[in-house]
Amino acid sequence: MKKTFFSSIILLLPTILTSCASSSYEKVEGMIWNTFYHITYQGHPSLADSIQPVLSEVSRSLSVFDKSSLVSRVNESIATPVDRHFSAVYTTSLLLNSVSKGMFDPTLSPLITAWGFGPGHKITNDTTRIDSILAFTGIAKTHIVADTLIKEDIRTQFNFSAVAKGYGCDMVAEMFRRNGVDNYLIEIGGEITAAGISPSGESWKISIDTPEESETKVSHDSYAVLNVTDAGLATSGNYRNFHKVGSESLGHTISPLTGRPVTTDVISATVIAPSCMEADAAATACMAAGSEVAKEMLANLRFEGMLILSDTTTFMTPGFKELLSNP
Repeated sequence: MKKTFFSSIILLLPTILTSCASSSYEKVEGMIWNTFYHITYQGHPSLADSIQPVLSEVSRSLSVFDKSSLVSRVNESIATPVDRHFSAVYTTSLLLNSVSKGMFDPTLSPLITAWGFGPGHKITNDTTRIDSILAFTGIAKTHIVADTLIKEDIRTQFNFSAVAKGYGCDMVAEMFRRNGVDNYLIEIGGEITAAGISPSGESWKISIDTPEESETKVSHDSYAVLNVTDAGLATSGNYRNFHKVGSESLGHTISPLTGRPVTTDVISATVIAPSCMEADAAATACMAAGSEVAKEMLANLRFEGMLILSDTTTFMTPGFKELLSNP
């Protein structure tokens, strides 16, 4: 296995495997947040028209690329009323920040930009600048009081890229359930929410990619195939979003403690959780925290997971092993 580098934002793109598609299943594809979504569901064709509005609503709340979004307004203010979408991802982020011993933190937006990722793409390794940014990062320096996000320092900024796609999957799933849809698979940029049965009449089969370092070539060799239903799934890795600085590769998992790209022994993390938002955040936290903390975190949260490690070994929780599909 090649040496790889990991990320808090870019995730593997699982391959959705289905067979004998039923005519009652609809398939919808589109683009949101600079990535593609693929959705299969058993329901009325007209529900496809509701998918983009749901995602657009989430985007108006959480997209840092939209200067008029709620999160953009939060980033420019000391106190801002927030909606249910912001509150949901904020609450999950607080939980993951705690169980990852601070290694998951959505307030690293200025550091992400400083290292050449996210809006701005202005790479720097200037120690003075990085240390000055650390003075106002940290979700613990913010609070929600009476539906208002309050910051101790107006310079604190949020970037929910490590959880927003997962949350978007959950919101489309919520819309489906309101409309009586029980069987669906929603995938946005590699994050997945699945429920019920696939067109084959069985659980949804999802292939997890083998991690390979590349900035241009995307390989989809399968590392494992899972039987998944009624859960969210996310895989995080850094091998598809990194910078070359001389002979050094800088992945965009940033340590909240040092403010610098972090290298741990986790090459790839796949997490299965009750919601895709939780799986998305937990997979990112596993990458940033390293295997020792990641294993403890998965156990405490009662999530299932697989960690591919730099020593070529693979760790799987007992429940994850049970979901492996027979060859």
